[in-house]
Amino acid sequence: MAKPARKSAEKKEGRSLRRSSPAAPPQVPAFFLRNRLHSALFFVLAFLLYANTLRHGFVQDDAIVITDNMFTTQGIQGIPGLLSKDTFFGFFKVEGKETLVSGGRYRPLTPVLFAVMYEVFGAWALPYHVLTVLVYAATCVLLYRVLLLLLASHGLKHLVAWVATLLFVTHPIHTEVVANIKGCDEIAALLGSLGALWLTVRYVDTQHWGWAVLSGGVFFLACMSKENAATFVVVVPLALWFFRGQSVRTAVRASLPLWIGFSVFFVLRGYILDWRFGGTPLELMNNPFLKIENGQWVPFSAAERLATILFTLGKYVQLLLWPHPLTHDYYPRYIGIKTFADGAVWASILLHSVLFGVALRGISKREPISFGIWFYMLTISIVSNVVFPIGTNMGERFAFMPSVGFCWVMAFLLAKLPNYKLTLGVALTIAALFSAKTLLRNPVWESNERLFFTDVNTSINSAKINNACGGVLFEKAQAERDSSERIALFRRSFEYADRALSIYSNYKDALITRGGCRFYLQDYDGAIEDYRLAVALAPDDPRLRKNLALALREAGKYFGEKRGDLNKAIQLLKESWEINNTDAETARLLGVAHGVQGKAQEALPWFQKAVDMAPNNASYLFDLGTALYLAGDKQKGEAYRKKALEMDPTLSR
Repeated sequence: MAKPARKSAEKKEGRSLRRSSPAAPPQVPAFFLRNRLHSALFFVLAFLLYANTLRHGFVQDDAIVITDNMFTTQGIQGIPGLLSKDTFFGFFKVEGKETLVSGGRYRPLTPVLFAVMYEVFGAWALPYHVLTVLVYAATCVLLYRVLLLLLASHGLKHLVAWVATLLFVTHPIHTEVVANIKGCDEIAALLGSLGALWLTVRYVDTQHWGWAVLSGGVFFLACMSKENAATFVVVVPLALWFFRGQSVRTAVRASLPLWIGFSVFFVLRGYILDWRFGGTPLELMNNPFLKIENGQWVPFSAAERLATILFTLGKYVQLLLWPHPLTHDYYPRYIGIKTFADGAVWASILLHSVLFGVALRGISKREPISFGIWFYMLTISIVSNVVFPIGTNMGERFAFMPSVGFCWVMAFLLAKLPNYKLTLGVALTIAALFSAKTLLRNPVWESNERLFFTDVNTSINSAKINNACGGVLFEKAQAERDSSERIALFRRSFEYADRALSIYSNYKDALITRGGCRFYLQDYDGAIEDYRLAVALAPDDPRLRKNLALALREAGKYFGEKRGDLNKAIQLLKESWEINNTDAETARLLGVAHGVQGKAQEALPWFQKAVDMAPNNASYLFDLGTALYLAGDKQKGEAYRKKALEMDPTLSR
């Protein structure tokens, strides 16, 4: 009998809270009570702010989930692969390679949606950008409705919900999420999480079990979008405590469908990823908490790691308050190795101590600002490197969900100003500045080239972006026909790759880029050195071994033809042959080198190998015929030469 009585009391308490809500706060104009109108306005504003991204191409991580993902590009047929593998498997395409990224990733919802779109639109970027902007606009509207629902008994609910949503819609830190199609997973995770919160509150208010069932299903989809939705299993009961006056037990019980949805996801994720949840790879691009000591990469000390994380948390707050400059790349060493001797670390400690104190003190009083701080701290925790490693120091996309808490707190602080006109004036001014920054930042995401060469000026100490710039220039150089411009591009590419390697000496991709530049600039010794280092880092990569063999071959050719050093030429060519014994040109060059030394008998087998591998190459046939002729077999030699001339008469010139 006790349980029904308690349930009845809770229902009455909830009705009492709702009845206490004034129909219209007297200090806010009636215009702000038109919820449907404002929902539409926020949707339109969000869409217009990002309309200048619709003509952009596929950029940055879009390749991972769309253009270079072997499952997505299969369209609907690739959906089983997306559901049964790590999200990065379709990009790496090699079993085990996706585990290089710390912790593994299982986020199939948006890739499945992209696969369906690929079936219809193929590699046309416009529809994907339209989808991302529309989902963002819908998320902004849902946030507004959730805030109104949570604040049903608060006298300033319309003003606070309006200001908080306005700040969220316009905040420039969201540009990475909305302008980069891959960021749709962040948006979908927040959309589903807010949906689960709204449905749970509706269930508590109405006691209709259908809302509860829907909340669990929606939350499962949110987790399938991205794992950081998991923080809402705490955020939702906390919201019920603050805004529906529920006890901890009843709030957790009302949130049980979310726990069920999360548990199903958790088990599914564990099964698919073999229960990988973290990891500390000794590779700087996937573990920023590494440093060199005595020529070896070793983990940060505990103090260095903690100080660096605390500094990063302070950096997030700074970007939310003052979103400039923005960059997509916070990889090592954008943020250097921090210690507790750094004043910025202590500033972050002081700031977060104050936030934590305010949040803790406000629990018993159920203060709304306290809830906003808890929302921020809970949602940032999972991407802070505190709970588990995320593979990088930080990222603006990781602030997307926590920014809800920031905007919530800012709205309540602004609402404390003497009158609503001043509140609106300050809010609109901030929103105007935010909008301007957003509109100016969006075009940077037009292409990889524009993004890289813009952000490298901010992330100057990032090995990753320096290598990315080098890679873009290297590809342009290869396609360039003007020889002087081609050389200039290779030199610029070399500078960026060299900068990346000065930050991270074992950066395989940068070694490949720098080695390629040296190869085309005919610095063969340098190219061989870089390729040797790259092969040592990935000895099983056939592409790297082939590059090294090619550099050795061309170096041998150079020393033989240009420097007249036949001994070194043969040495280099033989090493090239040992690495790649299927290259006919290497065999031919070995034949030429021995022939020039007057060793016709030693030259013959090499010419024969070249012809065996490329029997339709007239030049190879002619060289073999010449070698046979000089070795004394004139009849056979003439036969080969005749056949070669029939195939290519220009050989007689």
